Amino acid sequence: MTAQANKIAHLPVNLPRQPAHLIKSDAEALTVAKQVASEIAKEAALRDQERRLPRKELDLFSSSGLWGITVPKEYGGAFVSNKTLAEVIAIVAEADPSVGQIPQNHLYMVEGLRLDGSDFQKKYFFELVLQGVRFGNAFSEIGTKSVNDVKTKLTPTNSGYFLNGKKFYSSGALLADWVPVVAKDEHDNTVVAFVPAGAEGLTIIDDWSSFGQRTTASGTTILENIFVPSEYVLPHHLAFDRPTTMGPIAQIIQAAVDTGIARAAFKDTLHFVRNYTRPWIDTDLEHGYEDPHTIKDIGDLQIRLHATEALLARAGEYIDEAQRNPNEDTVAEASIAVAEAKVLSTETALLAGSKLFELAGTRSTLGEYNLDRHWRNARTHTLHDPVRWKYHAVGNYSLNKVNPPRHPWI
Repeated sequence: MTAQANKIAHLPVNLPRQPAHLIKSDAEALTVAKQVASEIAKEAALRDQERRLPRKELDLFSSSGLWGITVPKEYGGAFVSNKTLAEVIAIVAEADPSVGQIPQNHLYMVEGLRLDGSDFQKKYFFELVLQGVRFGNAFSEIGTKSVNDVKTKLTPTNSGYFLNGKKFYSSGALLADWVPVVAKDEHDNTVVAFVPAGAEGLTIIDDWSSFGQRTTASGTTILENIFVPSEYVLPHHLAFDRPTTMGPIAQIIQAAVDTGIARAAFKDTLHFVRNYTRPWIDTDLEHGYEDPHTIKDIGDLQIRLHATEALLARAGEYIDEAQRNPNEDTVAEASIAVAEAKVLSTETALLAGSKLFELAGTRSTLGEYNLDRHWRNARTHTLHDPVRWKYHAVGNYSLNKVNPPRHPWI
């Protein structure tokens, strides 16, 4: 460890909240997720209507210990299976998909640290994570040629770098304790600079105006001559220079959020049809829920949802194997399994969000119910990565034995 790192490692850590609960097993993680979700769900529709950021809900979520469940066991974490991780996110996302999405980049960076963090970075940041510290993100930029075209730069200086750039889609950054920033270093390598909230030169603007996922604490991040010690820079390009689970981890969390949205839409469909929907005039039925066409469509949605959940769990198992034995074959298999789950979770969430109104009827469109949030959330969140390219990856792998590319979107 360098003298600078040693100095940093012994700085007192002022935690923004009470230390988080320490989760010790997969079973405990699932139990806690259900408890957290029951609280988060209470005002989810109202938060969406008012665009009210989930401050207390996020504090509950992170203090529960669920943000630390992928920290490796040797650093004090539970390192739960990826099947469990995906189910935890799906449970929370069913309650509120904005809250379910916010830890996506936090968990992504925990995996990045596990794969390529220095001994200092692992010890320092994993300890913070287990205590409930939250990572946001400042990854994506707009106005560039493609999503992986990064203009944000790290310029070397004494004992570190100066960071300059501008980011968009900074999900979670407004309510984060640290903001990991994707940048290019002096060698044009992709790195991640860890910037503490409140750092001089860091500005996060609450300007997220999408019609869906309204309360993900996203917005614009401006980075102006921020000093970043060398010890806070992660060589992120290494995760894609070799076969790793970096991409599949990113994607399974996205699929889990969509699965949660699909569950929520289906649940509200059942409730509305059972309690409010009238039978059609061309029948002599007493209740709308007796309509044979409605029953058929409900059955179809249930089957698709169960298939989505099964593919999500299967994808988690493939990632587990790739983490145990990372190589070209296992990582490709994991990426393809996640792509399959992502396709079905996208299509099921969108279908469930739309079918809700068809089956429930005109009354379900009234603003007092705010049921359109399910489709809005699904349509917004599923735009993170186009499923048409997932189909291509799966087909090319199956037909031509071509492994999928290595990046965070596959």
